[in-house]
Amino acid sequence: MCDNIEERQRNSDSSEPASGEPASATVPSPESTPVSGTPSPAHPAATPATPRYSMWSTTRFMLRIARESVPSVPVFVLVLAAAAAARTTTEMFVAPVILNRIETHASLPSMLLAIGGFTLLLVALAATYDWCETYTSLGRIAVRVRVLEKIGLKTASTSYINTLDANFRAKEDKSTKSCMSNNSAGEQVWTTYTEICTNVIGFVLYLLVLSSLNPALIALVLVTAVASYFSSKRINEWGYRHRDEEQTAFGQFYYLQHKVAGGRDYREYAKDIRIFGLRPWIIELRSGIMRTLQAFYTKRERIYMWANVIDVVLTFARNGIAYVYLIWLTLSENLPASQFLLYFTAISGFATWITGILDKFSELNKESLEIAQIREFLDWPEPYDLDSGEPITKQPGHLYEIRLDHVSFRYPNADHDTLHDINLTIRPGEKIAVVGLNGAGKTTMIKVICGFLDPTAGRVLLDGVDIRTYNRRDYYTLFAAVFQDFSVLDTTVAQNVAQRLDGIDMSRVRACLDEAGLTDKIMSLPGGLNAHIGRQLFEDGVDLSGGQTQRLMLARALYKDAPILLLDEPTAALDPIAENDIYQHYNRMTQGRTSVFISHRLASTRFCDRILFMKNGRIAEEGSHDALLAAGGEYAQLFNVQSKYYRNDERDAMKKADDDE
Repeated sequence: MCDNIEERQRNSDSSEPASGEPASATVPSPESTPVSGTPSPAHPAATPATPRYSMWSTTRFMLRIARESVPSVPVFVLVLAAAAAARTTTEMFVAPVILNRIETHASLPSMLLAIGGFTLLLVALAATYDWCETYTSLGRIAVRVRVLEKIGLKTASTSYINTLDANFRAKEDKSTKSCMSNNSAGEQVWTTYTEICTNVIGFVLYLLVLSSLNPALIALVLVTAVASYFSSKRINEWGYRHRDEEQTAFGQFYYLQHKVAGGRDYREYAKDIRIFGLRPWIIELRSGIMRTLQAFYTKRERIYMWANVIDVVLTFARNGIAYVYLIWLTLSENLPASQFLLYFTAISGFATWITGILDKFSELNKESLEIAQIREFLDWPEPYDLDSGEPITKQPGHLYEIRLDHVSFRYPNADHDTLHDINLTIRPGEKIAVVGLNGAGKTTMIKVICGFLDPTAGRVLLDGVDIRTYNRRDYYTLFAAVFQDFSVLDTTVAQNVAQRLDGIDMSRVRACLDEAGLTDKIMSLPGGLNAHIGRQLFEDGVDLSGGQTQRLMLARALYKDAPILLLDEPTAALDPIAENDIYQHYNRMTQGRTSVFISHRLASTRFCDRILFMKNGRIAEEGSHDALLAAGGEYAQLFNVQSKYYRNDERDAMKKADDDE
């Protein structure tokens, strides 16, 4: 049943009209795209210009991609079209020519020669078509993969602010889906190009055959074919006009199918389904959705039936009139039976070519809308050019000063600033702790310091120079970080720490794991430093706990050996004892570096030179741990609340350790 519904969904999608969603795009002019050294608008990606990409523009785009990857693909489009049209035209002549031989009492050798000639020609055309189709299929895949590479490159290299824009992420998702299979627009469009060329060539050839007939008959064929196409198209668009109704129900079905019926997310919900006895409720939900879908598809098929009725009526009228006219020619002007057969076959085929041209251009327009989504994504404007700006060369032993000069920041489409007029100087080699409640702006300030986000107002200065004058990639090399959200790939421990495949300094990996307190765990695994992390790619892979993964990320940050270390909640997944162990290493881990440390647990702040207490996007209090406690402000109040729980946790942990002994 699921397969049937998904098939219906695909059929419904394929019938979308050419006048579907408008193809809007984001194309920044060269003058409007700031480089790294030029202060940029707050969020250019939030309000992009949106010119349209026409069907011809997307065709030029695909031809350009083909030229970059497999130039033969467009050539084979024309060869395939010529072979297909020639084969159909040849087949049209077979029966009339043989019938003509019979009418003229041609000799047997002449008859056999005609049959053999047609046979050889059809075999040659079919072989040419099949060979070209086989040869070009890999080329079309290569072109689609090339488009996917461009999408992946855009995703991997875009400015960080773009990744926070919901519109950007939606374009990325649509672009990827348009290139994910052989039937997606990124590859299927070449088949559509081939079929359009085939229909155009066939139309011209058949028109030449019919040119000796009454032009009124040709006009009749043209009018009835166009009328049949547009009436059927209008009726078949009912599914598109009601797509929201279908997609809502189908989306609910798809959601349940993948969440609770053995889909990719089933394991996440398996425990709840069993412990709460959710099976009857889920079955009831699924049955209701199925009834909704069944009613929708029943109504749609009844409406689509009228398209078939109209097509049959118009075809009957066209063929009937053509029969009458050709019979009249036969009786009044002695039209041979062979020519009667040729003309009648050509009339039917002529209508088919006309309908094919209209239908395939409609399909091309729909596919162009999907390709336009790809172009919109690839042309999405960047607030700064990652490859321009003055280079930065790391100087061994040099510690940098970072200064925030009246910095404010507002996220795209937000109605208020997350950071408000912050002035802060982080001195070379200083250990800074940033604390505060959720939503205070701590992580946002770190991202501004990193250069991921450019201030809405104000400047970030590196040794007194605005960071927007520097090459942004070079600037990133100055930082090593452990963020709240981190990436762990299914590969070896050593490769995760070093973030490279070869040239890994194993002794340095071991030293970094020592600093992070993870060596004993790693060396207990089969393979040690070469043990596989994760089970999606490797049967012998292991899953680390949350705390162990955070330690692995600490080791990765240490391996980079950058002059500035940023730690955003690095101990969030650790228990108090393990957290205390990390703090014991903190001074050693940050030696010779400037470091900024974010934490909700204020007990960690005593290891830092200076503490910033943030509230509502501002630095509300500043000073050492002891100074802030003595001041009795909000930091002190929050610390007193938290310290009670720390003491309880530590007492419970110590009691458990004594019991175990």
